[in-house]
Amino acid sequence: MKTIKFITVLAIGLMLTACNGQNKSKDSSPDQSISKIEVLDFHATHRCMTCNAIEANTKYTLNTYFPKELKANKITFQAINVDKEENQKIAEKFEAAGTSLFLNVIKNGKETKIDLTDFAFMNGLDQEAFSKELKEKINSELKML
Repeated sequence: MKTIKFITVLAIGLMLTACNGQNKSKDSSPDQSISKIEVLDFHATHRCMTCNAIEANTKYTLNTYFPKELKANKITFQAINVDKEENQKIAEKFEAAGTSLFLNVIKNGKETKIDLTDFAFMNGLDQEAFSKELKEKINSELKML
């Protein structure tokens, strides 16, 4: 039993290091009139099953629980391939070298980056748990806008 738990923890750790770059939170100042949440799903060209599930579960959550906010652009979603040259600038801004999930909360033009990568990998293959927690995180941030 201990061996199975150890192997599971080791496998998750390897996935996190194999698919994820270093990510840190930083603030910057775009247009002062903007208040919204950007959901950013960074990924490489070649993705594992968990990386694909993170994108699918994120889209499911947004489309299921936030269709009005998506339509009104209060919430936006972007899947960004970090291997494409045209995405290098945004990947560098978020320090995303592989699969990473961020909420970029913009309130009155001030950005706050919330790194959800660890959460995404831990729950990526469990749509119900992933969706429930992501919904709570987004609702919490929406209340602050």
